Amino acid sequence: MIRSIATGLVAASLLLGQAVAHDANPGKASRVTLVYEHELPNVPGKSLKGVLVEYGPGGTSEAHTHPASAFIYATVLEGAIRSQVNDGPVKVYHAGESFSEMPGDRHGVSENASRTKPARLLAVFVVDTDQKELTFPIRK
Repeated sequence: MIRSIATGLVAASLLLGQAVAHDANPGKASRVTLVYEHELPNVPGKSLKGVLVEYGPGGTSEAHTHPASAFIYATVLEGAIRSQVNDGPVKVYHAGESFSEMPGDRHGVSENASRTKPARLLAVFVVDTDQKELTFPIRK
């Protein structure tokens, strides 16, 4: 069931993102859009939330964490994303590749790996239903 929901999220984000993919964020920031939200009927108090993250060329997100209840599965939809979770290595994920973040993880690096092409990823959160904020910047 989760696999079919995730597949649906990817298809929905592709449709939603096509209209904005090539003009998204010409500067250094990212654009984050909630594209899907659904309570899990067999897991009371938990929901799936799909978040489309769009980076313009050279775009970045500041270091951040997510809610303590959140498990995240991210799939790169377009381009390449440079990512570092906790103290692990910095990795580059290309379109079609995925990575996950466990509850409490720190996302120290999240950025477009290209200075000339846009990049997009879909982050699927399994999170407490009442959780509204999904990203918390890490202040230096």
